[in-house]
Amino acid sequence: MATIITLTNQKGGVGKTTTATALITGLILKKYKVLGIDLDPQGNLGFSMGLDIETSTTIFEVLTGQADILDSICQTEYGDIIPSNILLSSAESQFTHSGREGLLKNVLDKISKFYDFIIIDTPPALNLLTVNAFVASDYLIIPMMPEILSLVGVSQISETAQTVRKLYNTNLHVMGILLTKYDRRTNLAKEVAELAKEIAKGLTTEVFTSVIRSGVSVAESPAHGESVLVYAPHSKPAHDYSDFVTEVLSKVKNK
Repeated sequence: MATIITLTNQKGGVGKTTTATALITGLILKKYKVLGIDLDPQGNLGFSMGLDIETSTTIFEVLTGQADILDSICQTEYGDIIPSNILLSSAESQFTHSGREGLLKNVLDKISKFYDFIIIDTPPALNLLTVNAFVASDYLIIPMMPEILSLVGVSQISETAQTVRKLYNTNLHVMGILLTKYDRRTNLAKEVAELAKEIAKGLTTEVFTSVIRSGVSVAESPAHGESVLVYAPHSKPAHDYSDFVTEVLSKVKNK
């Protein structure tokens, strides 16, 4: 059965999708079988992996029963992807029935045995889609920029995770907080890193040893439909993400 990891942060622009694509690609490069799922109506994960999200069968059709999950899987050179598009923004109004929090888990149960890892990218919100991801997952990873407002969002994620753990998924764990767009030269980055460690304690987790430095390659790679690990493998962010993937594997194996 696959290990299911969700990337989550209700604040946008923290590198969540970039981290998802890097994690998917990094695991593929290490010869694991990986499926990426885009739960963000913006469809950035599929786009960043080179898919035409407007012509693909998406996770929306799967969750609404219009398509079988096996028929929605798009194969890329660096992992299988189930994309999303703007139709998914209607999820809150479409899914009103009892048990709607477990829709994603139910469909993933059908294919989990075919993969080593399933990586889920979520929208920048704590909504029904995010809750579905939490219910289906073994681990949460929280990418966070070194700024004060990011700290506020992390504490709110903690409350949602605790509720999901209590009501739906006792096996949900926060793997860690990942600092992105990090500049060691600034005092603010250092201060937020220390505060993040305190918040991590409250989540019974820790801040990843790996930190992700900024670089122009991170902004350029989505336009080329590639992870930064493939687009600019010798860049600083690529080296950082490579270390991060290794750290993720270590945490999974040591659990």
